Amino acid sequence: MNIIDIINKSKKAQELSEEEIFWLVNGFTKGDIPDYQMSAWLMAVCLNGLTEKETFALTSAMRDSGDTLKLNIPFTADKHSTGGVGDKTSLIIGPVVAACGVCVAKMSGRGLGHTGGTIDKLESIDGYRTDLSLDEFESVLKETGFSIISQTGELCPADKKMYALRNATGTVDSIPLICASIMSKKLATNTNCLVLDVKYGSGAFMKNKSDAEKLAKLMEKVGKSAGKKCKAVVTDMDSPLGRNIGNALEVREAVEILQGRSKGKLYDICIELAADMLELAGKGNNGECRRMAEEAVSSGKALDILRRTIKLHGGNEKICDDTSLLPQPQLKYEIRATKDMEILGFNCEELGMTSVLLGAGRLNKNDKIDMSAGIVMNCEIGDHLNADDIIMTLYSTVCSDFSDAAVRALNAVKFKITEKPSYT
Repeated sequence: MNIIDIINKSKKAQELSEEEIFWLVNGFTKGDIPDYQMSAWLMAVCLNGLTEKETFALTSAMRDSGDTLKLNIPFTADKHSTGGVGDKTSLIIGPVVAACGVCVAKMSGRGLGHTGGTIDKLESIDGYRTDLSLDEFESVLKETGFSIISQTGELCPADKKMYALRNATGTVDSIPLICASIMSKKLATNTNCLVLDVKYGSGAFMKNKSDAEKLAKLMEKVGKSAGKKCKAVVTDMDSPLGRNIGNALEVREAVEILQGRSKGKLYDICIELAADMLELAGKGNNGECRRMAEEAVSSGKALDILRRTIKLHGGNEKICDDTSLLPQPQLKYEIRATKDMEILGFNCEELGMTSVLLGAGRLNKNDKIDMSAGIVMNCEIGDHLNADDIIMTLYSTVCSDFSDAAVRALNAVKFKITEKPSYT
């Protein structure tokens, strides 16, 4: 085999064999195939796509490029989201599913750009360690049934190299490549059942529902082809998921959901996804699993799981009873309606980038984060606001001048004026 033949076949939309794909991924991971040749192949895939058979083979090759997780636990479940603004669902769903008797073992990443990372959110809790050893990870799982740790470098090294190259060569937006990137990491964790939350809209990577549905269908097929119980659901990200955007702010909102103090769209999505995980795990039909999930919240069992897990990770578990113990911002700025208005929609990506301006995210992987920073939305789509009502509140400790962030945040709100004209 040689790389030129493989590039030419993909350039002509000719199907590669499983052996050719494994040879390609293995050679690139070891450094035998240089970046410029892999870039040419990635561009050919972006232009011509891959068949399902090729996608399955690519995912398997990337999964097998490094270690696979081997836990001494008979059954585990996981949930993956393709990313969004204000998405703190893992912090809610994990304890809910664990409280219903299904072990949730999860590895997550950090945020980059307008989407937040679950690991960053957890590290806003004082003392919380996400870099547990695999032995420590397993110990927490056996104790509480729920744990989230940061991804290890030994899993899917091919994906790490390929993603960096895709990011630098404009070859990110390919459904087969996105699918292989996500699913190789998920399959490497060896979970038994997996729910995939594929988002679309202004705050998601997939901007339209049709593309999200194609990605969801392909990811589900890849999961099932690997022998996993797998279900993909498509949800919208045209509004922030919940009212809070930013690390400590999102942990606060997750705790409030588990305390039973807050309901709405975020609660409903979490219950739906938790029910899907429980159904895949054989806990009953979807209706029965939904009731189990709701009872896990209302009884306080899920909150107790979160409390115990935080403690075992070295964090301050008292935040589950007093969220004021989370990092508190020193500065705030209220954006108010200047006239009576109806909220028509949001540009979620712009809201996410506003939170980055405030210090809540990073544009480069080494940027430091202000854990207290972020946005609290005071309205939802369809709300009618009177003049001087608060649209949203911006928070920060490191950003003393809110002018740029305020302009960007207001421009992200779509509204129409409903103020009645005055007659003289």
